[in-house]
Amino acid sequence: MDAKKWDVYVYGDVNIDIVIPGVEKFPEPGQEDEVSVMETFVGGGAALFTLGVGKLGLHPVFQGEVGDDCYGELIRNKFRESNVDDSLLGVSKELKTGISLSFTNEKDRSFLTYRGTNEKISISQVDVEKVKEAAHIHVTGYAGSVNHNEYLELLKKIKVETQATVSFDVGWDSTGEWKAEIRDLFPYIDVLFMNETEAQHYGRKETAEEAAREFARTAGMAVIKMGKKGSIAVKDGKLYQAAPYTVEAVDTTGAGDSFNAGFVYGFLKGKTMEECLKCGNGCGALSVTALGGNTGFPTEDGLEAFMKSCEA
Repeated sequence: MDAKKWDVYVYGDVNIDIVIPGVEKFPEPGQEDEVSVMETFVGGGAALFTLGVGKLGLHPVFQGEVGDDCYGELIRNKFRESNVDDSLLGVSKELKTGISLSFTNEKDRSFLTYRGTNEKISISQVDVEKVKEAAHIHVTGYAGSVNHNEYLELLKKIKVETQATVSFDVGWDSTGEWKAEIRDLFPYIDVLFMNETEAQHYGRKETAEEAAREFARTAGMAVIKMGKKGSIAVKDGKLYQAAPYTVEAVDTTGAGDSFNAGFVYGFLKGKTMEECLKCGNGCGALSVTALGGNTGFPTEDGLEAFMKSCEA
């Protein structure tokens, strides 16, 4: 990595997740039920990624916004504990910090969400002058036709005006559009992340591997998260694979963002493709072993110890 002020610049969503496990039914009107556990965590995909790379010893900066409230202060404190620079974290006087209530049981999860300050998220707010001070930028929040042109404009600008490498997590397309023009972005992306289903939809292919091979013809590399099947990547026409690490899952929130953090950590440390995939798999696995999207996420030493113990 170049000697930059920050290892990673991240812009995006941050909110509070209030997780209530073991909810089999909601109380009837006028009634009150009690639960044995109700936990509060930092949430939001961009924030979870940032906390992850910070825990692994990198120095990230997060640009986003919270409310002028106790939850905003909680988020700021959590960032500082995890080696995250919060100097670009703004405070809104108009909106409160976003909150998502997560009701979970053994079969499913349900959510009630107040977006709050996340309502104002726009990729056009990325400060390219600040990106110049980072070795890498991680991009999320793509929404097809809604913001395609903004993403294309930003990625071109980053390529021309900065030395930062770019990772891009496409995310699920809730519109069902699966915009084919997303390929216009690929030449400006060094590390393209998708999960298996996203790759099949965007690639219009039978398998994620076929899609990854196509994507990697224009992107620097295509990295596909395969869940219980591990992960694959294609770079320069070559396929790389890594088997999953088996753990007992408690909460799958943020598993994909945790994988991204582990992979980008390996990428910035100059590790081999296989090692990057293993780092991603390890972080993704450990992240699901505790309630909350970042609670089970490891330190650098913890990740190394976990992978060695599994491989032994």
